[in-house]
Amino acid sequence: MVRSRRPAGGPRRSPGGVVHRPPCRRQRLPRDPRRHEPDPGRGRLDRPDRDGLELRGWLRARLPGQRGAHRSARHAGSRRLRADHDRAAGDGQRRPSRRAERGRRVSRGRLAVHAHFYQPLRIDPWTGEVPAEPSAAPFHDWNHRVDAECYRPNAERGSLAHISWNLGPTLAGWLAVEDPATYRRFVAESAAAIAQPFHHSILPLASAADRRTEIRWGIRDFEIRFGRRPAGLWLPETAVDLATLRDAEAEGIEFTILAPWQAATSGIDTRRPYRVELGDDRTIVVVFYDGGLSASASFEPEATADADRFARERVAPRLGGGPEPLESPIALIATDGELYGHHRQFRDLFLQRLVVPGAATEDRSFDVVTVDQIVAEPADHPHPAIRIAERTSWSCHHGVARWSAECPDAADGRWKGPLRAAFERLAGAIDVVTSTAFAALPGDADPEAARDAYVDVVVGRITAADFASQCWPTADDRARRRALDLLEAQRWRLAMFASDGWYWDDPIRPETRQVLRAAGRAARLVDREGTQIERRLVADLELLTSPSRGLDGAAIYRMALADVDQPPPADH
Repeated sequence: MVRSRRPAGGPRRSPGGVVHRPPCRRQRLPRDPRRHEPDPGRGRLDRPDRDGLELRGWLRARLPGQRGAHRSARHAGSRRLRADHDRAAGDGQRRPSRRAERGRRVSRGRLAVHAHFYQPLRIDPWTGEVPAEPSAAPFHDWNHRVDAECYRPNAERGSLAHISWNLGPTLAGWLAVEDPATYRRFVAESAAAIAQPFHHSILPLASAADRRTEIRWGIRDFEIRFGRRPAGLWLPETAVDLATLRDAEAEGIEFTILAPWQAATSGIDTRRPYRVELGDDRTIVVVFYDGGLSASASFEPEATADADRFARERVAPRLGGGPEPLESPIALIATDGELYGHHRQFRDLFLQRLVVPGAATEDRSFDVVTVDQIVAEPADHPHPAIRIAERTSWSCHHGVARWSAECPDAADGRWKGPLRAAFERLAGAIDVVTSTAFAALPGDADPEAARDAYVDVVVGRITAADFASQCWPTADDRARRRALDLLEAQRWRLAMFASDGWYWDDPIRPETRQVLRAAGRAARLVDREGTQIERRLVADLELLTSPSRGLDGAAIYRMALADVDQPPPADH
């Protein structure tokens, strides 16, 4: 739903410049023409909630969505340029066409690197702490290990100022508390940063309301941390459909990044941005990353041993090749950010040398830029229109089936459909209870608007008590506590759909046990008033089975609770 913009004299700002929104009221911030410029004077989050880090401790076997061995792009070659048939007045000579003129004016190419910094959620939903993880030794947990191997060194080397990146909101919260020096470097070098939906859920599989909340929470978290509205949005697993793009654009997002196979037309030239028509004269810009270069950077150790050689032998030929000459061709490398130092040692040095070559380095014939610099649309040469392939992603060869059903990308995915069905039934039950309780509150309480605003409580921008007093000033204490319990349940209801729970082959894995704990936390918060939705959840989980262990989902759920010293569900 597209909402009208707030008239002049809209939301008030603190002296630091961050918008203060009355909670529980649905509104959209006005679009400031300078909204994407960094402003160090604006307020930032200093004490986020400790519920925090999403940790990916597992290295994918290949680049998400990569179908086979990569082939280097061919060297630049000439292409016959057509001349139009208009002759210049009086000279009798054929005038070159506009395409020919553009081809002859080829300028320096541009390389951009985007790092997707995100890890699976590993916190205890009851305590907000990350439990000790022996597999991360000698560190206490994977949060600290990946920080030491990736986030901190890349921040210290200054690479963040020269690349585009997104920082998962819960990871940002953990860094702010556990490694504030690194966090401050991320904030200081965030001019090219873009946002990410708050939890790593697959948006094309989410309900319309959940999709909007995830986008709004991610944008609001970004605004609080970096003091501005984001221009771009990284979609989890780059999973996309038109509804997701429309919702993102409605919230002020101008561009996103997709894999080349997510275009409806095969064999597109990824050396230029495109625009997707969304209807009602609305568009969004899409930049398709270079699959070959991204694969080389990710999974060819010999390719990343020497950044200068990579620039000379991989990047430069790619910028020069292609179906037609371009004025300023681009090459975008997009990967998991953890590639640079965690997945492979010393790749943080490769990244630094690639994007900050040094004055003594031989000219590479291309410039290093950020994604926001390449999406600007010249008035006289608009980006070509393109259609996306609906319900596709960068890490599943079968659309988004990896997170909802059996899919050949997993050895045995028969458990995935029943798990999602169990969670969707649980989500529906929580929503019914929430709507009923909010209908009994004084005034016109909107549960969806309240949930959207509740992100300020989640990230520590406002206390729960202050939030409740502003939302429901005439409600009694018991009604406020109940409403807050239900919004906290909604928080964990959203978290249980994180994509990591379905990505791998077996629900016995830590990622699936984590989303099961999120579901349990949500169910138990709702059941405080005498409902029995956890019993229904347990019954539904009995329909799925671990391929390796033969345990049903209910048994795995009990194991997940025991992992964090929570009691098992009552017998049913």
